[in-house]
Amino acid sequence: MAKQDMDWKAALAGAFGLPQEEAAEENANATKPSDVERKKRSGVVFSTNPDYKYSTDEAPEAATLPNNQQRLRVSMERAGRGGKTVTLVRGFVGTDDDLKTLGRLLRQRCGVGGSTGDGEVLIQGDHRQRVVEILKAEGYTQAK
Repeated sequence: MAKQDMDWKAALAGAFGLPQEEAAEENANATKPSDVERKKRSGVVFSTNPDYKYSTDEAPEAATLPNNQQRLRVSMERAGRGGKTVTLVRGFVGTDDDLKTLGRLLRQRCGVGGSTGDGEVLIQGDHRQRVVEILKAEGYTQAK
C-alpha cells in the first residue's frame, strides 16, 4: 500500500477516534449485498441510518403438500392460444422447484413440450387421460 493511502486512512481513523488497525478490521468485516440483493433493491434511495435493514414485501413460498393431499385439476384449453390445444394441470401447492419437477416429469412421459408457472403445468396437446394416469401413478390421488 502506498504511503499516501496509509496516511489518508490513518487520518480518517483518527478523525473517528479509532486506531488504524480497528478501522481496517471494520472495513474488512463490512458485509456487501450480493448481486441478486442489489438488483432487487434497484431504485432504493440510500439510508444514513446505520441500523436500517432493507426488506421486501415478498411472501415466502408455501411448503409443498404431500402428493396424496394435492388437489390437481386436469383440463384442456384452446381459447387464446392461437387454436393450439393444451392440457393444463392446476391447483399445485408448493415451491417453484417442485412444480418444475412435476412439469418435467409430465412432459417427458407424454413426449411433448410445455411449461410451468403460477401453480400450473401446461402440456402441449390434448393429453388429459395420459396426464391423469401419470399423476395417479405418482401418488396424486385427488387428480381429476
